[in-house]
Amino acid sequence: MTDYFETKSQPITKVMVWQAYKKVKANKGSAGIDGMTWEYVENNLHRVLYKLWNRLTSGTYFPAPVRQVAIAKKDGEMRTLGIPTVMDRIAQQVVKQHLELQVEPIFHEGSYGYRPGRSCHDAVAKANSNCFNHDFVIDIDIQGFFDNINHELLMKAVNHYCKDRWVILYVERWLKAGVIEQDGKATQTELGTPQGGVISPLLANIFLHVVFDAWMERGYPEKPFERYADDIVVHCKTEKQAIYVLNKIKQRMAVCKLQLHPTKTKIVNLRGLSTKKYPKGFDFLGFTIRPNSVKFKERVLVVPSIFISTKSRISLLKKFKEWHIHKRRTPIESIANYLKPQIRGVMNYFHKFSSGHMNYVWKQLNARLLKWVRWEKGLGVNASIKWLQLQYKANPRLFPHWEVAHP
Repeated sequence: MTDYFETKSQPITKVMVWQAYKKVKANKGSAGIDGMTWEYVENNLHRVLYKLWNRLTSGTYFPAPVRQVAIAKKDGEMRTLGIPTVMDRIAQQVVKQHLELQVEPIFHEGSYGYRPGRSCHDAVAKANSNCFNHDFVIDIDIQGFFDNINHELLMKAVNHYCKDRWVILYVERWLKAGVIEQDGKATQTELGTPQGGVISPLLANIFLHVVFDAWMERGYPEKPFERYADDIVVHCKTEKQAIYVLNKIKQRMAVCKLQLHPTKTKIVNLRGLSTKKYPKGFDFLGFTIRPNSVKFKERVLVVPSIFISTKSRISLLKKFKEWHIHKRRTPIESIANYLKPQIRGVMNYFHKFSSGHMNYVWKQLNARLLKWVRWEKGLGVNASIKWLQLQYKANPRLFPHWEVAHP
């Protein structure tokens, strides 16, 4: 009879491995350096999971180096991701689930990234709310954060909050596993934790909880902040406060072996008095928060409001272009079926607070649909517009964005 709660030298049960497998499987992902795919795992499920459990619980599990890949960021720069093997992802999930139970209760209220029951929208809404009674913002960007986390300081933080020796053992092994670069060269990792690892966001939260969150709570409890991973926004009432707190944060980061980005980190003046000229808005998680004139009871008020950021708008327009809608020789219903889930995903994220700020984006998508009509139907501009408008009248929900921007 199988004992699913059996343990050996390390207190890891088969149930823990099985639960981790189901969680990681839901997220899918590509193979690591060993080439093991999810298809192979599912065809040999009991054998590979037993082997992983046996190694984890006996202390003989050693992770493989992560496969390094580069992806483009919205600003045109490149970001490197580390892709662990499938088995390493499951193992990391085992440790993550156990460690998260211990550290989640102590995390700061202002921390939102990769935490259960918290979202990007929660962080953006709170940032906007705090801007109503704080005229200045410190927009913080930590330069190469995931690549520059000091291993010694990170392990000191993990040891402080977790006394389980098996957790410490495997976290240390993951940090030292190394990477296989895109040219095939193997490199040891002296700093950082690879983006793409299952446990990396949790380790980053633990590290920044000590480096920033708890430090702010001790030294500047009256200064609210929102942190989503390494994206941080701090609120101040005056220019003098903002300058002073920013200098202190720079000193704190230097002590913890980190550095603020010299140009991306900045003070923002939303609507206060200042001796210098500062930006009037800031980007946060794909949105821009800036002052906006709103009419209220015969008066015009200037209040902080949420809009899609310029970077996000450019990124979406680029995505529309890459869809090559006008080259598709299929009925419009087929195009709608292809685009619906993608449009819905954009609407679910960017329509959370309002939809008016997305009008330009949706008009550009309508322009690409119009181009399809001209190519497919061989019509002129005016005739194409009328044809598309007839489709809208016949089926206003053919494309989800037609709810807010019809042709």
